[in-house]
Amino acid sequence: MEESSNSSEKGFLLLGFADEPQLERILFVIILLFYILNILGNTLIILVSCLAPKLHTPMYFFLSNLSCVDICFTTSVAPQLLVTMNNKEKNMSYSGCVAQLYVAMGLGSSECILLAVMAYDRYAAVCQPLKYTTIMHPQLCASLAGVAWLSGLITSLIQCSLTVQLPLCGHRKLDHIFCEVPVLIKLACVDTTFNEVELFVASVIFLIVPVSLILISYGFITKAVLRIKSAAGRQKAFGTCSSHLIVVIIFYGTIIFMYLQPAKSSSKNQGKFVSLFYTIVTPVLNPIIYTLRNKDVKGALRTLVMRNVLVSENI
Repeated sequence: MEESSNSSEKGFLLLGFADEPQLERILFVIILLFYILNILGNTLIILVSCLAPKLHTPMYFFLSNLSCVDICFTTSVAPQLLVTMNNKEKNMSYSGCVAQLYVAMGLGSSECILLAVMAYDRYAAVCQPLKYTTIMHPQLCASLAGVAWLSGLITSLIQCSLTVQLPLCGHRKLDHIFCEVPVLIKLACVDTTFNEVELFVASVIFLIVPVSLILISYGFITKAVLRIKSAAGRQKAFGTCSSHLIVVIIFYGTIIFMYLQPAKSSSKNQGKFVSLFYTIVTPVLNPIIYTLRNKDVKGALRTLVMRNVLVSENI
């Protein structure tokens, strides 16, 4: 019993890339830069979506929610990772690890559902354009966003509660970049078959099912777009969907690789880089993809900047 309580008393050693000091120093700068860009880029999207009347549509309502999830998701991982990377001791408290486990799992799961909701919004916009405002009314949008946030909270409470009950038998070395369910399962000194099966089932629900729905939505969208006679019309329709599709491919591609495999099968550094990608890199790509590829957002940004310039000149 004394050995099994060791981790809760002393916490963990979050090793990260400690075995490669030069790589760790380079990654420290990259992660810090990406984290700053994430905060700035996603905050900008939220502000523009709120301040520009032209962007008061379901698409940008869900995009604002996505940006909020991304800011919180990366914040649950990046600051602690930067601290441990800059600390020779690599210590992380047990309570800090558990808190990170619950928050990161909840937000990551919410993003999975939110991306599927955004695909449904694009389906309604392209395939049912005349009924779009009736279908995607504000109450439904708020309900769908609420479901995304709530489902993430529920799955986090279930999965993480099962994980933290596993006896670790004194193991303190967490050979990963943050506290994540598959990694903690590896530390357990008991049979983890039930936990692995439960994690696999939850991963199917939050990964395979949303991806399947997204693919079905885009199948209908592609069919509808190809019926548009105007080349300009087809380009515009594809343009409104391509940004979301790029984000979906990047996010789901990496997170499926991490979660839809036996918890004890991934190689040491492979899992670290995959997790680094969907927690640090992907949230930065979202605002870049949506702003650089979206004329509405760029136009709204120019309008807001010009308005502020005129106000400041009048003052």
